[in-house]
Amino acid sequence: MPPIASSSRAASKRDWRPAGNDARMNFCREGEGLRVHQEIQYCTTSDDVRLAYSVIGKGTPIVRASHWLSHLEYDLKYPVYRHLILGLAHRHSVIRYDGRGIGLSQRQVTEFSFERWISDLECVVDALSLKRFVLFGMSQGAPISIQYAVRHPERVTHLIICGGFARGFLHWDDVDHQKQSLELSRALIRQGWGSDKEAYRQWFTSHLIPEATADQSRCFNQAEHASATPEMAEKFLDVVADIDVVGLLPNVKMPTLILHCRNDALIPFSLGQELASRISGAKFVPLEGRNHIILANDPAHRSFLNAVFSFLGDPPIKGVLPGGEKFKDRLENIVKGLEQNWFIKLIAILAAIAGVLLFGEEVWRILRR
Repeated sequence: MPPIASSSRAASKRDWRPAGNDARMNFCREGEGLRVHQEIQYCTTSDDVRLAYSVIGKGTPIVRASHWLSHLEYDLKYPVYRHLILGLAHRHSVIRYDGRGIGLSQRQVTEFSFERWISDLECVVDALSLKRFVLFGMSQGAPISIQYAVRHPERVTHLIICGGFARGFLHWDDVDHQKQSLELSRALIRQGWGSDKEAYRQWFTSHLIPEATADQSRCFNQAEHASATPEMAEKFLDVVADIDVVGLLPNVKMPTLILHCRNDALIPFSLGQELASRISGAKFVPLEGRNHIILANDPAHRSFLNAVFSFLGDPPIKGVLPGGEKFKDRLENIVKGLEQNWFIKLIAILAAIAGVLLFGEEVWRILRR
């Protein structure tokens, strides 16, 4: 399919706002104490779809390609993406946008395809009149970024990919197993994505952030509900599953950084290695952990930012990372985790009983003297 031309037209935030923003996200208030100015604007694609985008921070622009389950407002409020966005914005201008059908962008769209995702990125870049910028692709955003970088090499100064892949699920090994997994995911979305029961969405959350705290999982479950309708969530899965840009990898010519968690529970580590091996001169940085989305309390959080800033020639961030947990918060989370651990409770109870028995025995010995 030939490139789809895109046109853009800026609009004010009040000009259009999709229905369906979920007020139940209000309990995830961890980000409200962070005073982050964000002006949301809109541009219109060639097929008349409104896309929401925003810019935060100052410095060399970093454009984040769209990915599944994003929401410009909630991403800065709930404790899953906020720290990554604020970390990058500490040194750069970070441009984010919600893809068609999700977040604050137009929900009802007729054309939904990988090629349209490329044209959506083109639309946002043109709306901001960006001549040169760093392109950041996370997860599904990786193949979008790769396609765009090959198509517009004159505009991309550096390419950064985290937890990415060049081949969708249906192009992995054991295709029959992947087809069954895809059908299971689609069934779960149809049955419970739009319901109040978090158990359906928790299945996806457990693959994206298996090492999340209870609060992080709960917030992300709610964010999934707010980010996309069941129909859009299913369409996303269908398109992602059939992506294949492996043939484009040798054509990526700009400096490229590939980051991937060794035990990523969603996208195999080998797919990150495949990207690095097929992109000439790419730098590959393994990260520790199982989470597909790097959380603020992950060891990989600082490693990710240090690797990105080193790659771009920036100094590292010293001290507490933007949006990261303070020592007091980490201590409280550890205490909560211990309180919620029944094994620890059982040990504590047995220790208390043993202490009482020893005390009673000592008292008995004193009384018998």
